[in-house]
Amino acid sequence: MNRLKIKRQRAASVPGETELIIEAGRTEKNYWQDIWRYRELFYFLAWRDILVRYKQTAIGVGWALIRPFLTMVVFTVVFGRLANLPSDGVPYPILVFSAMLPWQLFSTALSECSNSLIANANLLSKVYFPRLVVPTSAVVVSFVDFAISGLILVALMAWFTYIPSWRIITLPLFILIALAASLGVGLWMASLNVQYRDFRYIVPFLVQFGLYISPVGFSSNIVPDQWRLLYSLNPMVGVIDGFRWAILGNEATIYWPGFTLSVSLVLLLLVSGLWYFRKMERTFADVI
Repeated sequence: MNRLKIKRQRAASVPGETELIIEAGRTEKNYWQDIWRYRELFYFLAWRDILVRYKQTAIGVGWALIRPFLTMVVFTVVFGRLANLPSDGVPYPILVFSAMLPWQLFSTALSECSNSLIANANLLSKVYFPRLVVPTSAVVVSFVDFAISGLILVALMAWFTYIPSWRIITLPLFILIALAASLGVGLWMASLNVQYRDFRYIVPFLVQFGLYISPVGFSSNIVPDQWRLLYSLNPMVGVIDGFRWAILGNEATIYWPGFTLSVSLVLLLLVSGLWYFRKMERTFADVI
């Protein structure tokens, strides 16, 4: 069904006044151009979320440092000390935190993205704009926490005098893969959350469960070879292995068949997530 687009332009007959022109189907034909036209709304939503994220908290952005640091300490003690798992020749805190960074980026972006439409229900039901602006701005905001938490990794590498190799220049590529993974899953969850509010309970469970089945507290090299490809069906396995490959240098290796499978699944999730979001987008204002 074509959607009507109302546009104002200067009336030729009456100087100084404007007239309304209603164009059928313009919204669909110019959707991706509209996203660029509404870039200021994107900046506004992203900046608003950054400002309110730690509003009225005692330590502010300190939470972006405390949470991953304490998780790293617990994982180092449990997996490195008590379980005595191998660290591939890398100080165990660095092994854990090089995986904690992409996991935190993914989990935070997924949580924010899945709740973004519900949190902006009043905005969605009143004015037209490409709804894709809302979840994508939520994902980008999560990058702020990621950048702040990265300071802990820098401090750990300085403490253990661990110098990264040339591979560190490839890190932005793996950051993009992590953002694509979170956006792909997030678009699915955001769309489903509008229809079924059960997903606001399912997403935290998926994030908590995913933390333990992903190679955050341990190296994926401990997984037996015959299970590596199956294990890589978790897209975050490839993302985390890629981060470690870029940060830890020659001490880290990538299981390329598994990495290729994980990245392929990330692309599939992103494309299918965009498709489902666009399919359901017309109903958001009526259902939400």
